[in-house]
Amino acid sequence: MTEDDPTEEPQPKKNGKGAAAGSLGALALLAIKYVAIAAKLLAGSWTFLLSLVFYVAFFGWRLGIVILFVIAAHELGHYFAYRAYGLQARLPVFIPFLGAYTQGAIAPDLEEDAYIALAGPLTGLVLSAACYAVGIALHDRFWLACADISAFLNLFNMIPVLPFDGGRVIGAVWPPLWIAGIALFVLAAVWLHVPIFLVILIALLGIPAMWSALRGSPDPRSLAMTLAARIRVSVWYVATAAGLVMLIGSAHGALPSNGGTL
Repeated sequence: MTEDDPTEEPQPKKNGKGAAAGSLGALALLAIKYVAIAAKLLAGSWTFLLSLVFYVAFFGWRLGIVILFVIAAHELGHYFAYRAYGLQARLPVFIPFLGAYTQGAIAPDLEEDAYIALAGPLTGLVLSAACYAVGIALHDRFWLACADISAFLNLFNMIPVLPFDGGRVIGAVWPPLWIAGIALFVLAAVWLHVPIFLVILIALLGIPAMWSALRGSPDPRSLAMTLAARIRVSVWYVATAAGLVMLIGSAHGALPSNGGTL
């Protein structure tokens, strides 16, 4: 709380455009601060730099950078969530065209583990919303496309099947929902024409853990999960997924129909 200084001269009120410019300026400063922290963390990561080369070479420099930084923001969400819970974590490891992963200590509480998993898509949701706001304010197709791409990639990661983040979150709520997640993943893979080798790889990474849990070897931390905790996790999961869906619809609808390039 601050007090007014009577010796100061009254400042003229800002008009609508001035207020919008001020808001965009504050948003830009926040984005610059975040990018600076991210750049400092990732500058020494050879996997990040290698992925940057591959993405730029394959998608072009603008789209390649957008995709990589969407992935980086998502993974840094996990990284900072680990640290917020006082857990050790390693910086993200990037794998060209396969994404990235962040290793960290196992959370003793399954609800905390769910929130750490959810931190990636939630960070993506915030990034998508910021890009959408800038795109709408500036009437810039590039930022709208960034919002669309970010929201879509994070929503795909919300599919409730391991090894996706959505699988970890749903595993804390009720593991049998993984069966529905498998069906959803297969439908998404067919619709998006996901290469078969990626489908097989994802299956190999996720099926053993899901099979073990469903056959009677559940995560021992699940015994401490109360109904209230499961409801809290479910609400966060649904709210994040719904926010991403809304942003995809809004960004897609705001994109000009005449196409173009990023």
